[in-house]
This record gives sequence, structure tokens and C-alpha cells, in this order.
Amino acid sequence: MYSQQDLDDAVASGVITAHAADALRAHVEGQRSSSIPDDEQFRLLTGFNDIFVTIAAAIMLFAVGWIGVTIGRYAGLAIDPNGPSFLGPLAVAATAWGLALFFTAKRRMALPSILLLLAFVGGTFATVAFGLVSIIGPDRLNNNAVGTAMVAAGGGIAAAAAAWAHWRTFRVPITIAAGAASVAAILVSLVVAAVGPDAANLRDVMLGSTLVLGLAIFLFAMWWDGSDRERITRRSDVAFWLHLLAAPMIVHPVFTLLGLNDGNASIGEALVVVALYVAMGVTALAIDRRALLVSALAYVLWALADLFKRFGAVELNVALTALVIGSALLLLSAFWHQARAAVVRPLPEGLRDRLPVLGRQPIPLAA
Repeated sequence: MYSQQDLDDAVASGVITAHAADALRAHVEGQRSSSIPDDEQFRLLTGFNDIFVTIAAAIMLFAVGWIGVTIGRYAGLAIDPNGPSFLGPLAVAATAWGLALFFTAKRRMALPSILLLLAFVGGTFATVAFGLVSIIGPDRLNNNAVGTAMVAAGGGIAAAAAAWAHWRTFRVPITIAAGAASVAAILVSLVVAAVGPDAANLRDVMLGSTLVLGLAIFLFAMWWDGSDRERITRRSDVAFWLHLLAAPMIVHPVFTLLGLNDGNASIGEALVVVALYVAMGVTALAIDRRALLVSALAYVLWALADLFKRFGAVELNVALTALVIGSALLLLSAFWHQARAAVVRPLPEGLRDRLPVLGRQPIPLAA
């Protein structure tokens, strides 16, 4: 199967004309008449070889990381005699970049590219963070929330720069989400450093900061979605990963700040959880993204289980909860496009024009 990027490359190299490429796209779209409209797609696997390469790459990255840490300990470059060394994650990041030059740039393998991107960005973060700890000294960071936050901020800056360099080179869709997560880590760390570890409301400040950043990432994801309302390019993949990042950053602080996950919820609080989940479901239908529903699933499962338990179904509370939620989600999945049409069509035209097109037929996404 040829991707959109393959067609664009063929046009750029003069192998086929732009008119022929458009005709081929139209033909493929017409042949996919059995596809379900409003199907949320993203590339993860191009074949079993993706899984094979991913496993092999994970083993290799683990090996070079272990060797790097061991060398660092013998060279006296570890945080402590039996602790980690920045040479381990540095080796992981360097190896991940080298492997990406072949498996991402040349082979265009989706799943290995995701693993290698995460290894490169994560390795860069850990390299800088471990290096800063070695320079400052681990003893000076004990019970030092401000110092620890600044170390995390330094690692976040390096990770954001690494994500930017990776995006400019390889254009892997998840890279933008990795960069956004790095920036969020920087900002939360700076907030913690500014507030101070002794602040009485430090937990709430961290949760509030995470919520604000989650909403910002959600709006950023909607900007990417709005630039590809038909969802036929890699921009849709970028938006998917951003939504997947934003969802837990929004859901967890909301439920925690409302005191809905402290283990002592009343019936009213459990009903609030269900009501919030319904609201999130409507939002998910409008934007045609299921990440919000998945992220909040644990909370609504807990809330319904607690409700059934309070009404006397102690032995079957988990089973009844699973039955209700599972049935509801399957029903929603089966009639997703009809439910989405019912939600989107009454919206103002200006808002509809910013949402994914109703009734679109999916075609292969770009690499």
C-alpha cells in the first residue's frame, strides 16, 4: 500500500504528475466505499516486521544503556558507586538516533519509529538530568524540592530541543507530543521552584498547572486537527498523539481537585463523575477523538462500582460496572458516526467548520 507521503515524494521527483497522484487518491478513496465514516485512524503497524524490529531495537537499547551505565561506574562518572550514570541514557539516545536514520528515514516503519523517538527524547532528558545531579551532588538534592525541580527543568529543556531536532529530521507524528510533554515538564518544574516546597497548596498548584497545560495542549491538538479536517495527512496523526497526551493531563487534575478520587466518595460525588464522563463523551464525539473517554475510564469505573456497592450489590459491583460500561462503549462505537452527527449538526456553523468533516471516508494516512 502506498502512503500519501510516497505519492508526494513521487510527484516531487517527477516520477508521476500531480494530476496523476490526485487521480490515484480519488480512485483509492472511491474503492474504500465500505469504510466506516468518522473512523479515527493513525499509523502504528505496516506489518509484523514492525513488531519484530521493535523488539530487536528494544533489546539493543537496553543493552547499550546497561553497558553505558557500567562504563560510567568504572570511570567514576556515576551519581554514586552503584547508581546510574549519564553515559547509559547518552548511549541509548545516540543509538536510537542512529537506528532512526535507517528504520525511520529509509524504511518508514511506524512502530519502531515511535520507540526510537521515545528512546531518543527520554535518553536525552535522562542524560542531562543525571549529568546535573552528578555536578550538583546528590546529597545537596536530598529534601531539596527546588533543586530537584530545576534539574527536571534542565532535562526538560534538553528533551524539548531533542524533540525539535528529531521532528526537523524525521517528521514522526508523535514527536510533537513528546516535545509538548517536555515543555509541560519544564513549566511545571519552574512553577514548583517558584512556589517552593513548603507551600501548603503545592499539590493543588501542581494539579492546576497540569490542568492549564493540558487544556493548552488540547487547543494545540485542535489546531492541528483544524488544519486537516479530512484527516488524510500526517497532521491528523500529530493531533492524535497530542490529544492522547492532553487527555490525562485534563482528566486527572479535574477529578482530583474535585475530591472525586480520595476513596471516600458519596453517592452525589459518584454521580458527578458519571455526569463529567458523559460531558467528556459529548466532547469526544464533537472532536471525533476517543482519548478523553479512555483517559477518564478508570474514574467512571470506580464511581459506578461504588454506586452498585452502596446499593447493596457488593459481590457483583465490579461485574455490573464492567457490564454497564462495556455495553455503553460498544454501543457508542457501533453507532459512533450517527451519534457524532447528532452532536455536531446542531452546533453553530463557525464551530462546525473547525471540527473534522462529518461522513468522511478514510484513506491511507501519510507516513
